[in-house]
Amino acid sequence: MAEHCKISAAIVAESEERSYAFKIDGYWKAKRLVKNGESVTSPPFCVGGHDWILRYYPKIFDLVTVFLVLDSADAKGVKAKVRFCLLDKDGVRVPSYTFQENVFRGKGSSGGGVGYSIKQEDLERSPHLIDDCFTIRCDVTVMKEFKGKENGQFVVVPSSDLHRHFGDFLKSGDGTDVTFQVDGKTFSAHRSVLAARSPVFKAQLFGAMKESSDDLIMVDDMEADVFTSLLHFIYTDSLPQMTREGDDVVAASHLLVAADRYDVQRLKLICEEKLCSHLDTDTVATSLVLAEQHSCHGLKEACLQFLASPANLEAMKASDGYVHLKSSCPSVLKELIARLLPAELKAAKDIVMAI
Repeated sequence: MAEHCKISAAIVAESEERSYAFKIDGYWKAKRLVKNGESVTSPPFCVGGHDWILRYYPKIFDLVTVFLVLDSADAKGVKAKVRFCLLDKDGVRVPSYTFQENVFRGKGSSGGGVGYSIKQEDLERSPHLIDDCFTIRCDVTVMKEFKGKENGQFVVVPSSDLHRHFGDFLKSGDGTDVTFQVDGKTFSAHRSVLAARSPVFKAQLFGAMKESSDDLIMVDDMEADVFTSLLHFIYTDSLPQMTREGDDVVAASHLLVAADRYDVQRLKLICEEKLCSHLDTDTVATSLVLAEQHSCHGLKEACLQFLASPANLEAMKASDGYVHLKSSCPSVLKELIARLLPAELKAAKDIVMAI
């Protein structure tokens, strides 16, 4: 991959924190030649006595992404604060950045995904892509552990239990001020919590057309179990446990629709990721319809790549979801057919897409 793209690094600041500016040279060639999900690696650099590298992914679907990766063979449990930002032509930070504290478990660890992403089209339209190059700055601070005694720390801070408190708050029903009726069942909740987590609930409960506290809000076209899971996520930022894997996949499909309806984006992405990881010939047609109808670009791409296999495509045609796919999303079938045609048949692809 090195012939497609080159990464050079220079120290731009050094104290307890080290800052590196990574110049990524050869954007357009890398975009064209490097496969989706493949990376280019920077030269190693040292911070806090540990070696690190930057992995640059020219395309993860429609994103340009960089990750910080621990590269020391004997390092374990390295705790670091990391910040990424895009630099303009004068070397000044562009406002958006990532700043978080992560534990890098060992060699090859990315600290649970410490990275920076920008949409390809946003980068290409920006003034920061200059002469086929752009620059990412990475600030790394390795945290030193202080232990006063041989037996360990003086103070151990427990993990956050905010989610448990909010979950108990929902279960208790204390202070609820809005009631929903869903599939014949009623649910009580707190307007402020719902509004904080969903812009749709915020508009419904606090906007110009807000419902009064005395109104029973009807939710149509949704099962009670799905609304229960939606409320659980809104209050706890987690999904309820499912008893069987099959139930988990079905629930993810219904929850994805609910998450899109109420614009709960993190829940939508969690459901989308779960469906991507459970694709098979029986579910791919239904998942492809969901992806098209609810603008799930990652799930759609996963389905189309799955169906690029002739055996998977043939088996999908025999599934119950195929008829639904044909009737509800014929444009997706055209896109699939166009993808399957050899590259040299561009005219045929254009004809298929124009039908």
